[in-house]
Amino acid sequence: MSTVSIRYMIDDVPTAIRFYTTHLGFAIAKDASPAFASVTRDGVRLLLSGKTSSGRRAMPDGREPVPGGWNRIHIQVQDLAAEVKRLRDAGLKFRNEIITGPGGSQTILDDPSGNPVELFQANE
Repeated sequence: MSTVSIRYMIDDVPTAIRFYTTHLGFAIAKDASPAFASVTRDGVRLLLSGKTSSGRRAMPDGREPVPGGWNRIHIQVQDLAAEVKRLRDAGLKFRNEIITGPGGSQTILDDPSGNPVELFQANE
């Protein structure tokens, strides 16, 4: 299998499906709501694990996988400023403003469960 998969812990699977398909161009690959779904975009498969999915089961020491953190998917866009405006106009929340470094500019968008999604525009 040549597909890259990333697993995100999700509070509400149908809400996460709507977020990723409506705003970020993913397509539904599997919908087993409310426990689990997978969405795809450009060869990447994002696994959305709800509270009752096997991916959210507690570890042997009692720790439970939860949404959030700083590891994130990275989506390259052509016009970061326009994309941020479009998403803000849709009521979506960002962790920061656009920042620029030697390779390009980026910002971090939160999904409905608080998982980060980095939007990136490379320097030309």
